[in-house]
Amino acid sequence: MKAKTGLDVFNKILAVILVISIIALVVICGVVKKGGASATPANADATSTEDVATIDEFVAGTYGGKEFKTVEDVVNYYVECYNYTKTLGANYTYEGSPTTMYKLVGSENIEVKNLLVEGKSISMIDQLIPGILSSVFTGGIKGLPPSGSLVPGNDTVTDQKIDVSKSLLTADDVLAANVKDNGDGTISITIQPKAVILSMPAQDAQGHFFNTLGDISSVVSSISVLSFSSGTVNDNFVVDYKGGSGTVTINTATNEITAGEYTMNVHINVQHANVLSFKDKSATVDIIYTNSFPATDEYLTSHNCARG
Repeated sequence: MKAKTGLDVFNKILAVILVISIIALVVICGVVKKGGASATPANADATSTEDVATIDEFVAGTYGGKEFKTVEDVVNYYVECYNYTKTLGANYTYEGSPTTMYKLVGSENIEVKNLLVEGKSISMIDQLIPGILSSVFTGGIKGLPPSGSLVPGNDTVTDQKIDVSKSLLTADDVLAANVKDNGDGTISITIQPKAVILSMPAQDAQGHFFNTLGDISSVVSSISVLSFSSGTVNDNFVVDYKGGSGTVTINTATNEITAGEYTMNVHINVQHANVLSFKDKSATVDIIYTNSFPATDEYLTSHNCARG
């Protein structure tokens, strides 16, 4: 059973939002020059090129009865628990029919923040975005990321070419990791993968850990009213995955992941964009994509699914 997701639709609407924003800024600037205040100057340097840890440092020790000497030990144990958890199934009723899906399923959500055009925020667009997103992105039921299916042992992404029923994450993918003993027989592992430009699902450090958005630039290329005053879409459309992390709760007696929160951060920078008669404009936006485990009963019900 393929996991339904709103990411494909989101990629298309995101590209349209960027185009609309560029048009809106040019129109609004005429008002601003006459004394209006719809476009607000903002810090255009929203991100640094440096990949820095946003989580606590690793401290070697024994947590929940498990010894961790290095970050590599943390990653290896996460992979072991991910692999085991993805073998576990449970009974559900999905869209009216009984079926077996992952025991641990989660929700997905997307936020769009810090939309700037020519270094300015546009209040009109900021107010429109929540309504646009809610109308096109309802999310879906997800397995532990990366995941393209809800069926144990048959989980693939990128048109069924890459198997993600077993984790592809390695120590070389990880910028930082840490462990916390919860004192109840469980531990929490937090991992921050290394930054990647234009991450592809299951093919790089970010794609090994998150449900990455894939090739957004191809969607941008398909917009007929958009071109670039210099360079190509690959030169001027930078999708930077950086700073996100995921935390999972693990029962160390069984090696089962029982809960998790994955937060993927994406910064998009568009330069030298021509939209209709508007030339050489820039835009930036931040995307926050989250997967939360386990999904609540209310969330499952809203997606025509129930446990048992």
